[in-house]
Amino acid sequence: MSPFRLHNATILTPGRIAERAGLEIDGGRIARVLERGDAANGPSLDLDGGYLLPGFIDTQVNGGGGVLFNDTPTLDAIAAIGSAHAAFGTTGFLPTLISDDFDVIDRGMRATEQAIEAGVPGVLGIHVEGPFIDEKRKGIHDPAKFRRLDEEGIRLLTSLKRGRTLVTLAPEMCAEADIARLVAAGVVVAAGHTDADYAATRAAMDAGVSGFTHLFNAMSPMLHRSPGVVGAALESQDAVCGIIVDGHHVDPVVLRIALRSRPIGSFMLVSDAMPTVGSSTKQFRLGTREIRVVDGVCVGPDGTLAGSDLDMSAAVRNSVTMLGVGIEDAAVMAAAAPARFLGLSDTHGSIVPGARADLVWMDRDLVVRGVWIGGDQVGARRIAA
Repeated sequence: MSPFRLHNATILTPGRIAERAGLEIDGGRIARVLERGDAANGPSLDLDGGYLLPGFIDTQVNGGGGVLFNDTPTLDAIAAIGSAHAAFGTTGFLPTLISDDFDVIDRGMRATEQAIEAGVPGVLGIHVEGPFIDEKRKGIHDPAKFRRLDEEGIRLLTSLKRGRTLVTLAPEMCAEADIARLVAAGVVVAAGHTDADYAATRAAMDAGVSGFTHLFNAMSPMLHRSPGVVGAALESQDAVCGIIVDGHHVDPVVLRIALRSRPIGSFMLVSDAMPTVGSSTKQFRLGTREIRVVDGVCVGPDGTLAGSDLDMSAAVRNSVTMLGVGIEDAAVMAAAAPARFLGLSDTHGSIVPGARADLVWMDRDLVVRGVWIGGDQVGARRIAA
């Protein structure tokens, strides 16, 4: 890959915003940040004064482009989902399995290994959301699939040979020692779909839980005499909380309060996207239930929220317009925070020399104009010689 440069952009680097700056990219990595007036040769692209952000990392992608990962846990499905989301600035993602049988989980994990080996753009690993979750907080998940974590489950969850494994579980559905074993094997463990109380949640965090899946949704709430899972999550300054910023899953007022309670880098934007993202078809089947998009929200027949029709570029825009955060903080939640959560900060999530050239160009209206994954451009305007 020949070196090239991007110029005339507002670049969000860690700790500062570089105006009318540029990047030199070589071998799929960021070679250097170009200040105004720096000389650089080779092919280039003028970014029209727009924003150049680190590529978005989405840790919860159930589907996209008309494909649901549970239905077709294959390499081709992962590629189709990744392609659909790349158009919206997602340069790294975890294809996500909703609670299912072990054979489906195994197929999904093997497909993830194949996708990474084949170089499918953006695949960072897999997210196994359930089936080790609590029926009291089931959401749209099928309770017929639920089970306690056991030896067979631990063997399966620790079997991925390439990429990261993220597991969402309810602490009440396993022993603390089980969490510790998963973490010792390199699995990232998040609490979600759980009715645990504060004490049980804190014990699970001491055992290795380092995140919370879609904060506020499908978990015991924070009450004034019973802080619950939400209270434990907000009290922690380190655990990373996924948030769905679509104006429907959580009221923006609640999210604004939450953001004031902890460092911005302890929140990460997630889409919880369903097959409708990047597709003209706005309905699909989840098991035996028909899911439809109604007013921008995926709902089941009884009105239960069923994931989202949200993409990461919309999540970034919503963070700015609904939550009142600056673009720099929205970029932290979309890139740096999930990179840290997955243990990938050395190579992903920020614009620094040596990092992968996973980049998103957004105009001043925060509409995606260009995307690069490992220095390769995905659609939009091309580099000019």
